[in-house]
Amino acid sequence: MSLRPERRALVVGVRPDKREEYLALHRAVWPSVERKLSECNVRNYSIFIVEDILFAYYEYTGEDHEADMRRIAEDPATQQWWTHTDPCQVRIAEERVPGALWQPIDEVWHLA
Repeated sequence: MSLRPERRALVVGVRPDKREEYLALHRAVWPSVERKLSECNVRNYSIFIVEDILFAYYEYTGEDHEADMRRIAEDPATQQWWTHTDPCQVRIAEERVPGALWQPIDEVWHLA
């Protein structure tokens, strides 16, 4: 386990006609999805919304972010969850991660 968590941030748009559906889904995130995130060293995960922009922040406490992200992506419950959430989203940032809706954004400043 990492001594110091890695801070990660991502951004995506929410389709205006799917906004309420997306918010409703996140009022009751499936426990199996939350469990898999925790198993894969994701902590302090938050999603914020302003207008039609979603901003996600989490801390990664493991040693191999890519491997843990693959484990999340291979999880059947998470894959099913994404069949509900992905149609609500639209990429709004430069495609830095090929094919991903959520795109990473760079940290500019941090107060520890």
